[in-house]
Amino acid sequence: MFTPTSLIRPEIAALEAYTPILPLEVLAERLGLPVEQLVKLDANENPYGPAPRVRAALAAESHYHIYPDPEHTRLRAALAEYTGLPAAMILCGAGADELIDLILRLILTSGDVVLDCPPTFGMYRFDTEVCGGRVVEVARCADFSLDVAALETAARTHQARVVFLAAPNNPSGNPLPPEQLERLLALPLLVVVDEAYLEFAGVGQGYAPWVARYANLAVLRTFSKWAGLAGMRVGYGIFPAWLSEQLWKMKQPYNVSVAGQVAALTSLEERAWLLGNVARIVAERERLLPLLAALPYLEPQPSVANFILCRVVGRNARDLKLALEQQGILVRYYHNDLLRDYIRISIGTPAQSEALLAALSALS
Repeated sequence: MFTPTSLIRPEIAALEAYTPILPLEVLAERLGLPVEQLVKLDANENPYGPAPRVRAALAAESHYHIYPDPEHTRLRAALAEYTGLPAAMILCGAGADELIDLILRLILTSGDVVLDCPPTFGMYRFDTEVCGGRVVEVARCADFSLDVAALETAARTHQARVVFLAAPNNPSGNPLPPEQLERLLALPLLVVVDEAYLEFAGVGQGYAPWVARYANLAVLRTFSKWAGLAGMRVGYGIFPAWLSEQLWKMKQPYNVSVAGQVAALTSLEERAWLLGNVARIVAERERLLPLLAALPYLEPQPSVANFILCRVVGRNARDLKLALEQQGILVRYYHNDLLRDYIRISIGTPAQSEALLAALSALS
């Protein structure tokens, strides 16, 4: 007798589904509030959105009925100019998330180990489990820095294949020091540095130039944050030749849409305008940090990203998140032991910050 569930891989059947952020329309309906009243600070999106020329370029594009360029030729040439690295080292994806999945599908066989450094971006664990790998956690230190010695031990003990390092880390916002990366690159595994929030730490701070020197380093980046294109799903990676060659064979031929390529290419042409908004977000982050610290029940952590992780003291962090939600202020809460006493606040506009601060003050 045929049993449909017998066809499902056991690790997928046991997999806990990733919980994404709900869209504004769904949240507005649930809360009984108009969409325009919501202050969305829960997904690290860019409150200023894409450059005006992006919208114009999308409206002017006339080839939506034609499949997109599978090699992202013009976009990769523009990225080469932006990064200062050869286009041959660059591969684009439907967001950096697609590239995380491709790397793991290439590297892992069943039971192979990936090192995870929680608290960090949940897709590393999720995609490892989807690909049949095994996650070994090496928790971060109390200040959210990496425990490099523990990572070195775990890499050798478990013969780990890959480690993912978000730099700056999400959700803690701290950078990855070069001396720590150098130690990890000495290990016999692939080190993937995820620089989704690089521009908020400083465009020149990234590790992409290191890829030419280290055969076991890959760097991922995205247009979602700095360029305001989260809804377009465009990312890219800088890869050593041996890895790039295999990933090109594996990727879906038309993985980045015509619209995505147009939007990303135009964003690179408009980088001065966009990086001006990045500077505004960084300035707002620095303004907001001491104001949050002045509240008696919040302990904001230092951050070089476009968000601030705050420890909630003397009250329940989840209850605080829900109380803010009732007022239309959306922040991120994590349902896990490491972060049960924290909320993460994305940096919005000054007006959004004032609405947040007013709501937080009213709850004091």
